[in-house]
Amino acid sequence: MQLLNWFKKSKPQTQRQQQMRSVPVANVVRARYDAAQTTAENARHWAMADAMSADCAASADIRKKLRERARYEVANNSYAKGIVLTMANDCIGTGPRLQLLTKYDTLNRQIEDAFDQWSKAVNLAAKLRTMRMAKSTDGEAFGVLNFNPNVDSPVALDLQLIEADRITSSSPVMLPTRNDVDGVILDSFGNPQFYSILRQHPGGMGNYSTWMSQYDEVPAASVIHWFRTDRPEQHRGIPEITPALPLFAQLRRYTLAVIAAAETAADFAAVLYTDSPANGEAQPLDPMDIVNLEKRMATVLPDGWRLGQIDSQQPATTYAEFKREILNEIARCLNLPYNIAACNSSGYNYASGRLDHQTYYKSIRVEQANLAEIVLDQIFNAWIREAMLTPEFSILRGLRPVRLNKGWFFDGTEHVDPAKEANAQAKRLSSHTTTLAAEYARQGKDWETELRQRAKETKLMVQLGLTVSESQPVQPASSLPTQEPTANADDTVVNSTIA
Repeated sequence: MQLLNWFKKSKPQTQRQQQMRSVPVANVVRARYDAAQTTAENARHWAMADAMSADCAASADIRKKLRERARYEVANNSYAKGIVLTMANDCIGTGPRLQLLTKYDTLNRQIEDAFDQWSKAVNLAAKLRTMRMAKSTDGEAFGVLNFNPNVDSPVALDLQLIEADRITSSSPVMLPTRNDVDGVILDSFGNPQFYSILRQHPGGMGNYSTWMSQYDEVPAASVIHWFRTDRPEQHRGIPEITPALPLFAQLRRYTLAVIAAAETAADFAAVLYTDSPANGEAQPLDPMDIVNLEKRMATVLPDGWRLGQIDSQQPATTYAEFKREILNEIARCLNLPYNIAACNSSGYNYASGRLDHQTYYKSIRVEQANLAEIVLDQIFNAWIREAMLTPEFSILRGLRPVRLNKGWFFDGTEHVDPAKEANAQAKRLSSHTTTLAAEYARQGKDWETELRQRAKETKLMVQLGLTVSESQPVQPASSLPTQEPTANADDTVVNSTIA
């Protein structure tokens, strides 16, 4: 009504404006985009462009084909395998470490120690690395939180990893619908409500005719689904190395062709040739005849013939340059610098190496933050609820998990020159431009744990009569704050709240 009233209160049009409205005006294009033009030259290039939705573009058949090709390339291409392993090792490392940020220091340490023991019991770090590799190769990683009585921990919770092939629709029609996107069953708000999980892998040894009818609908609260969302309204992931798959194939074909050409040239130890014309004075020989030669011998050749060798033209001088450029193009879609993708820094100096690593380390921090939000928070949420039901953690029964602020520590990155980094760290601390929490976070360590360990070491050194050198006086433990602000330096510690 307000909008209609606004139009009613607008000024009436003048007679000149009414006359202009009655005169037809030709449509004049005042701007144009070259990329929107379809010509005979670019028609074939843009022939595969479409307007499909994110879920239809990544349909079940398309994702199946991309998964198969990505797995094949990673299994047979050394560069692809190394890149996927490097990304998993750099993102997960030795595993994330929990830091609770409540005002109860003793309770924080008890929960942190218990979660660390449970993580080792279920081999959480290795499973997270597997999930990161599956995210690169399969496009998505799935894990189910279920009960496992064989877990050597008071909390019998386990993370069971499953392949993306087992998450599929129970309907024979494989096209995505509004509420079922290939096994991801959505509610009316578009949130995952259930996951349709096959009881066995479709590529397994079971009966193929009955595997489609044997599935379970698992609540979304018990399923971890980790993938990179490239488009809005996307519910399934595609392999992260998809743009590089054709390049990996070209790299392998070129390498094999160069080796084959070099081997072919090397297979001919010697060649007999003549400068005489056809039907000339040279002694006749059978073409492609083979003569066995002995080592270090002297021989006489037929009249008019010479002994020579085939000059190998492969590998050419551009062989290394071509492999470098195509590998650099492969690594770009993964935010990897060339020296990390190739594991070769021979062409780098110190400054260029650190400059290229900045983009890579930033992508690692973004990936770790996404991991903490999608995977780790859900795992800890399920773990703390199960821990409240055990006698060992009866103190937690009156605690509300929503109040537990926490952070996740990951392995820090090592500096090339430790002396320079130590001097820079000392200057930052002395100028009060950083904190101990931030500096320890750069190394993937908990500042409180490290300081307590340092206090124990200092106390023991005093008892043993050893020299203790400290540049600054140590504040008494009684005056330390009970709650420390979150460290954001270098983002190696990721903070979140259980929702």
